[in-house]
Amino acid sequence: MARIAFDARDAFVAMPHGSGVYVKRLLEALVAHAEGQAHEEATADGGDPIRPHSGAVRHTFWPVAEGGRGPEVLFEQLGWPRRLRGLGAGLVHGPDSFLPLRRPCPGVLTVHDLAFAALDGDMPRRTELKYRALVPRCARSAERVICPSEFTAGDLERRYGIAREKLRVIPEAPALASGALEPPPGSYLLAAGDLRPKKNLGVLVQAFARLVAEGYGGRLVLAGADLGMAQALSALAPGVALDLTGFVADAELDALIRGAEVVVVPGFYEGFGLVALDAMARGVPTVLARAGALPEVGGDAARYFEPADVAELCTVLSGLLGSPSRRASQGALGAARAAQFSWAAAAAATWQVYEELL
Repeated sequence: MARIAFDARDAFVAMPHGSGVYVKRLLEALVAHAEGQAHEEATADGGDPIRPHSGAVRHTFWPVAEGGRGPEVLFEQLGWPRRLRGLGAGLVHGPDSFLPLRRPCPGVLTVHDLAFAALDGDMPRRTELKYRALVPRCARSAERVICPSEFTAGDLERRYGIAREKLRVIPEAPALASGALEPPPGSYLLAAGDLRPKKNLGVLVQAFARLVAEGYGGRLVLAGADLGMAQALSALAPGVALDLTGFVADAELDALIRGAEVVVVPGFYEGFGLVALDAMARGVPTVLARAGALPEVGGDAARYFEPADVAELCTVLSGLLGSPSRRASQGALGAARAAQFSWAAAAAATWQVYEELL
């Protein structure tokens, strides 16, 4: 029996980024998957189901929620290997870009995207330096690398020479639970995610200003933590009020998505696109940049624009906003598309990666 150690720290942060949401949802699905396997095997043997978190009879699943004191990198490169030895781990999964470079067991690494390598200033400087120094080495050292999209897998191949045979593409799934909180009143467009360079929100703000000049009476809601861009975004549309909410919790984001006329994901370097999939799951029409992994996620169920083309985005939005029937049709296509993705499927595919190494 092998013990699978899972770095679950990012599942418990107060204001998670998209990668933290992935860790949380995948953790929940892996626990359910492990328990389901254990129940099936125990029932087949005539025994009692194994207790939660114990996983299948062959392998136990061991999430670790807390690291040590001090900088994260000290835990990841020094404390984590010691803990793995103490656990007798047979495998470790780093679901958010980092693994110990020296470890007592095989490692699985999830890399969401390489925006830190492609874009200067997308992260705080110290964080960016850590990612640039360690992610390539972690990816090369890992026995398997999981990516949420073919876009990220190809980027790892091109930038860092990661062998294709050790890359595994496992898509994510809608991440928000549908709740009962009422959406805010009035008409609005919505973009959700941290206010940072890779989100390409300036193009959306400029397109929105044109829509307002053409008579659109709704609002533009930008829901996400401000990473130093709010003032610059407001300056792009003088006299046009932007609704900058700051970070919003899951229940509020769910309500914002449900009440939006259109959800726009203009990012030009997305490794997946959880917000797009959550919008589609709720039957809300989505407009996505024709860039990164977004076309993989949206397929034929979304509308697209070139990420630098303000005029094209304005035209696409005008076409949807001016036609309730078009919005309804696009929303139905999106709901059908989103139903093809599930965390149960992601967990089963991830467990299969573990099995490859055990």
